[in-house]
Amino acid sequence: MTIAWGITGCGHFLEENLALIRKLPRVDVFLSRAAVEVMKIYKFDPEQLHGPGVRLYREGAYSAPVIGRFYNGYYKVLIIAPATSNSVAKFVAGISDTLVTNLFAHAGKCRVPIIVLPSDQEEEVTSPGPRGMVQLFPRPIDLENTARLKSFPGVIVVSGMEELEKCLDAYL
Repeated sequence: MTIAWGITGCGHFLEENLALIRKLPRVDVFLSRAAVEVMKIYKFDPEQLHGPGVRLYREGAYSAPVIGRFYNGYYKVLIIAPATSNSVAKFVAGISDTLVTNLFAHAGKCRVPIIVLPSDQEEEVTSPGPRGMVQLFPRPIDLENTARLKSFPGVIVVSGMEELEKCLDAYL
């Protein structure tokens, strides 16, 4: 079985997640349109993810037939990292109008475990921006949505890369 990994348009933890993906034996990487845009801003070429055991899918049409693999037991876990506040809000509201939000919805329907690394978890965050480190102050609604996501059955919300790697170990 394979790991499904969704990437949203988030720069926070982006470099660390890309490095981790390159180490995995079998992973399908799903890039939202925003992820591709942000990767270019941060000078990461999505094509650099290609390698042995890594398949890359970019958001195209609103439906993605490859998501049907969740219904066939193809994926053992879905990881969404990094996850923007926009994606987390959509997860919580049940909106599935992008590739990554569709992954979340269908993994949940198939009871495939989901691990999410949201960008907004603390009242103040220092994060790499395209031109250096920046201070961010997530809105109360963003923090509330992250807290709500933690209550979803089958969803594990992790706070950083170390915790993500520990959770991922259970599926390798």
